[in-house]
Amino acid sequence: MCGRYYIQDDLINEIEEIVTEIDAKVNFKGDVFPTNRVPVIYGNQESLVLTDMIWGFPHFNGKGVIINARCESVKTKRTFRDSFLNNRCIIPASGFYEWDKEKNKVRFERKNSNILYMAGIWKSYEDAKRFVILTTRANDSVRNVHDRMPLLLKENELENWIFEDEFADWAIQKIPSQLNQIRDYEQFTLPF
Repeated sequence: MCGRYYIQDDLINEIEEIVTEIDAKVNFKGDVFPTNRVPVIYGNQESLVLTDMIWGFPHFNGKGVIINARCESVKTKRTFRDSFLNNRCIIPASGFYEWDKEKNKVRFERKNSNILYMAGIWKSYEDAKRFVILTTRANDSVRNVHDRMPLLLKENELENWIFEDEFADWAIQKIPSQLNQIRDYEQFTLPF
């Protein structure tokens, strides 16, 4: 599950070195919540493009948004299937949050990089392009906090994720790389 992530100051500058063109004025930093308009990388013919999209597909019943899609069912669920086949994207982030059983907020960041690249899919709606983040079973670095995590890509996998169907089929089955787990504080219960 990925219900919130964050973008730090230098992220956009680093991403601009990867993409071929920038499709919109993309400027966002801070905590990202569902329905925010944020930077996303997608494919335009044979190049990577940075644009802004809204996080979340509208829920079919009109109430709320769907923010994640499970890797295990992304190819078979009607809501996601066409987007997986035709509209894959990458959501750059500085890190993401999960909450443990005691409701402590835990940050996860890549060990040797300031950016993590979350795999996603997008779809055009009347109001804008919208995306969801793909999630997979948690690896050892996340499992003690949550049983799901975003599907993470390495920088050298970005173009393959967007343009290569065979790679995408392989990627949704891979185990993401290990992350740093950062706790700013922990709540304690005092016995009285």
